[in-house]
Amino acid sequence: MQVASQQLGRRERNKQAKLDRITAAATELFAKHGVDDVTTQQIADAADIGTGTLFLYAKTKGELLLLVQNARYATALERGRSAAADAPDVLAGVLALVAPVVECNRTQVDNGRTYLREMVFGDPSEPHHAEALSIVGQTEAAIAATLIDRAGLDAPAASTIARVVSAIMFLEMAASVNAGSSNQEILASIRSQVAAILPSGRS
Repeated sequence: MQVASQQLGRRERNKQAKLDRITAAATELFAKHGVDDVTTQQIADAADIGTGTLFLYAKTKGELLLLVQNARYATALERGRSAAADAPDVLAGVLALVAPVVECNRTQVDNGRTYLREMVFGDPSEPHHAEALSIVGQTEAAIAATLIDRAGLDAPAASTIARVVSAIMFLEMAASVNAGSSNQEILASIRSQVAAILPSGRS
């Protein structure tokens, strides 16, 4: 039994090492060339694995992008949660929460827009897609918590408004017309829309 446990541990370590190499290779190539100009063969070569092995970890290039971006999105959300805790009012709290997510998504605008497209149209049964949707859910839950804490909304109302705020944020980041906009312009547009949907006197 002890030998079997050691072998399982070694297999898991090998799997994690390959995943780390894949993630590092995809991160570097996507950042340097953009998602559209990188092939799965290039990622496999950079990770020093075969393409068949690569597809065991992510079946499509879109899933590879989700793999890369999910960890960054989760980190950005944690920064937003911390910033929102110190905000002076509900509108500032919501904006403090979403600002790091916007900045993360727009580190490379085309990659960020592709990431959003994969979240909307990708296969939710794929693990990296499911993880992305989970992070979106966490974002909406954090927005709802801010609305409950700062605006005194009940949970159903806060949840509904949080989903609207999330939709506003993702549409602003994904819209082609905003591709050349600065992060500050995107956040200003989000701010004006969120202010318009908050209960009167709560902004």
